[in-house]
Amino acid sequence: MGKCRMPGKWHFRFFLLGGIFLCVLIMTASLCLGSLCFSPLELVRILAGGGERVAKNILVYARLPRTFAALASGAALSVSGAVLQNVLDNKLASPGIIGVNAGAGLGVTLCIAAGTFSGFAVSCAAFFGSFITVFMIFLFSYRVKVSKSTVILGGVALNAVWNAVAESVTVLDTDIAMLGMDFRVGGFSSVSYPRLVPAAVLIFAALFVLFTLCNELDVTALGDGTAMGLGLSVSRYRMLFLALSALLSGAAVSFSGLLGFVGLIVPHFVRRFFGSRSGRLLPACAVCGAGFVLLCDLVSRLIFMPYELPVGILMSVVGGPVFLWMLVCKKRENEQSPF
Repeated sequence: MGKCRMPGKWHFRFFLLGGIFLCVLIMTASLCLGSLCFSPLELVRILAGGGERVAKNILVYARLPRTFAALASGAALSVSGAVLQNVLDNKLASPGIIGVNAGAGLGVTLCIAAGTFSGFAVSCAAFFGSFITVFMIFLFSYRVKVSKSTVILGGVALNAVWNAVAESVTVLDTDIAMLGMDFRVGGFSSVSYPRLVPAAVLIFAALFVLFTLCNELDVTALGDGTAMGLGLSVSRYRMLFLALSALLSGAAVSFSGLLGFVGLIVPHFVRRFFGSRSGRLLPACAVCGAGFVLLCDLVSRLIFMPYELPVGILMSVVGGPVFLWMLVCKKRENEQSPF
């Protein structure tokens, strides 16, 4: 399958603004549609402080945090996947496949077992779980000098180990099992401001730092020899990018649960249209990822209304075939398959 011609600078800005506009439209639909529907005028009136008390409570305490959570997690997981793919030099790397999300989930599970259910402590636990995972993958890939395929398979094995440990904790405590059921599937039905705000602050801080380091990320992706020849401290920046990627995925997992495939399919499609330059790739991944997750959440809420399908199930149904299609494309392009 041939690659699309890369758009120019002004074309890229036009597409990016168009993506932001689509995100605003999806966000408006997410706020207006549901078991109780609002018109756009009613939405503006409620946000301005008017409207009935019931409608205002539904909008402010249910739909607003859910909408912002979907946007934040989509942007975080997509950018995290793009950074991991550049740093590990493997386009099939993503937080959900190589165990980063599972490490964050284990951190959250242990935090819940300790009696903490929301706030900054949960975000920190998710970050440390995901950071330990990416650090282990980093050591495995660069110390042992294994192939790209082996790195992916090693991440899959690590993903299975973390999930097994988390399941063991939930088996030993039935209360944690009930609380963690929605978390393992992935979704935003139980998102609240105490869970969202601390993680969102970490996400926006990590995104800001990454957007200022796009040139360094591009140089790091060139390889150790070339990067060192250009005067870049490769090991320092590589660990920084892995830590920021872990921070993004860990913070997102702390309130969204174990959403899969976002960090894989969004960077893949963005890269085909806008290329691999980080100055374009990361902003486009943030916008497209945010819109994609919010759209999936909206569809999952409306498709079987008044019943709700967890968005993690819908994303797995979409992501599985796309992942297989990506493997077929890799084979057709005579690149090494992970199997």
